[in-house]
Amino acid sequence: MGGTGTDQGRSGVRAYIGSFTSAGGRGVLAADVDPETGALTVTGASDAVADPSFLALAGPVLHAVSETDAGAVAAFDITGPAPRPLGAPVPVDGAGPTHLALAAGHLLTANYTSGSVTALPLAEDGTARPATTVLPHEGSGPVADRQSGPHAHQVLPDPSGDWVVSVDLGTDSVRICALDPATGRLTLHGETALRPGTGPRHLAFHPAGTHAYVLNELEPTLTVCRWDAAQGLLEPLGETPVVPEGTTGPSYPSEVLVAPDGRFLWAAVRGEDTLAVLALGADGAEARLVATVPCGGTWPRDLTLDPSGRRLYAANERSGDITWFTLDPETGIPSRAGSIDAPAASCVVLG
Repeated sequence: MGGTGTDQGRSGVRAYIGSFTSAGGRGVLAADVDPETGALTVTGASDAVADPSFLALAGPVLHAVSETDAGAVAAFDITGPAPRPLGAPVPVDGAGPTHLALAAGHLLTANYTSGSVTALPLAEDGTARPATTVLPHEGSGPVADRQSGPHAHQVLPDPSGDWVVSVDLGTDSVRICALDPATGRLTLHGETALRPGTGPRHLAFHPAGTHAYVLNELEPTLTVCRWDAAQGLLEPLGETPVVPEGTTGPSYPSEVLVAPDGRFLWAAVRGEDTLAVLALGADGAEARLVATVPCGGTWPRDLTLDPSGRRLYAANERSGDITWFTLDPETGIPSRAGSIDAPAASCVVLG
């Protein structure tokens, strides 16, 4: 099935949902966003690509990974009610891509299974061309069943646009790379080691660009780091828990977001199935857990903010829903406002 829906020329904020087709997901879904309530109404879907688990917007083009052993990226036209594939998926020359981002005219993927990062140049129509660089990660960690080798989980540009950082769960480290916009060549600039066994998964920058926050999956903590864009240097400052003291059940944090004004940070925690709210210090160098609230479902894999910063959306993979919350502007605490069914939901983006 290529897609559903008939209306054209939609405007306003829209939402796009990625899901695991291998677990019953509908592929890539598009939804209208009610500007008053934040409620979502699905308008169409496309299952043209297997397991589009992570998405990134670039104007009228939506990019998706295909998180399969073959590993690919796909582009969709989103000017209509249903995402429409733009050509065939393009191989990333890596296995199990879990994340993608845009930087310097290129699409970057973090390939979890093969432990590598791929750069693919973008054509004038916004689609990806064949890969120019596949940069392998090296190393391992002490958690035998999860860290026997590298597992790149996220790749993104820093706020200055001068660097590309990749977070590796398998090697307990973050790599800083330079991307040549002319050639698409990625070169390793440096690597920051984090505490062994923490299993870093995702990273978010403070809006001031001076600090970064690494969310760890194998231990429910957040590593606060100083970021020096002039030097391309990431320096760990300390760790903060994202679950309350005394929590004994298994907890596997997944996604981290920072408020546009830099006052709060939110983390999704699977197992506990909560959203952690952390208050950030005035300069971004400190993070303190202030509350946890239910995520509205089970196994929250991804989070996003709406463009206004007033609402938060959670993709709950195992309960198969997208739940949205209203954020208290004084405390940062989310209050559940509604949800829609989205089987095997893995990602949600708004734009």
